[in-house]
Amino acid sequence: MELAFERRGTGAPLILIHGIGHHWQAWLPVLDRLAVSRTVIAIDLPGFGVSPGLPEGTPYTAEALADAVESFCAMLGVREPHVAGNSLGGYLALELASRGVVRTATALSPAGFWSRPELLYCQTVLRAMRASARALPPERSLRRAESPVGRALSAGLLVARPSRLSPTALVAASQALGRSSGFDATLEAFSDVLPPAPPKSPITIAWGEHDRLLLRRQAVRAAKWSGQRVKLLKGCGHVPMSDDPDLVARVLLEGSGD
Repeated sequence: MELAFERRGTGAPLILIHGIGHHWQAWLPVLDRLAVSRTVIAIDLPGFGVSPGLPEGTPYTAEALADAVESFCAMLGVREPHVAGNSLGGYLALELASRGVVRTATALSPAGFWSRPELLYCQTVLRAMRASARALPPERSLRRAESPVGRALSAGLLVARPSRLSPTALVAASQALGRSSGFDATLEAFSDVLPPAPPKSPITIAWGEHDRLLLRRQAVRAAKWSGQRVKLLKGCGHVPMSDDPDLVARVLLEGSGD
């Protein structure tokens, strides 16, 4: 499947997968750090960013999105890449590891390890953020993003350090959230997301210390599922790339090491 993407660097291929409502630019804080030793390919999932949606009649399940990533890699001629993802993207990375079609998978605060109340909380928060992103005119969105208080209100549930987000990045992320044609169907399908089958490829799971969307106790379930300790991303929130780019890049490079 054809997807929008950004490619940088040289070395072993590393596919980067964003979370629900986001776009490939979520990885910009770490992209050049990774590109020093990896061929980094950051994608827009189907129905997100500027990628086309899934074919008509195809449900926006996690399995269908993983199929699209697998098909995209085949189209590029990239066999058994390393893969890393955040939130929904983290779940997709683990799903691809369960299929044994990737060399390694690194998941940052992956979806799917929630209890029922935690899932409902996540869906409620994301729906509210989406409604706010769609209601706010671009000029007001920029004014809010330029204010420290506005950045905290807009992004405080997703990042631990809103001050490290540039206003332009925050506005672009808000616009991507508001325009995501696949958002509603994907969020609805979260109700059926369970931990994937045991992985056939090496995996790394890391969790933001201050994750306010997928609460940190979910990392305990992820650790039990994986049979290994989950790395704690100190000082980071749910979307950790801007909170501590050096730390996140190091985790991704170590996770994608041979």
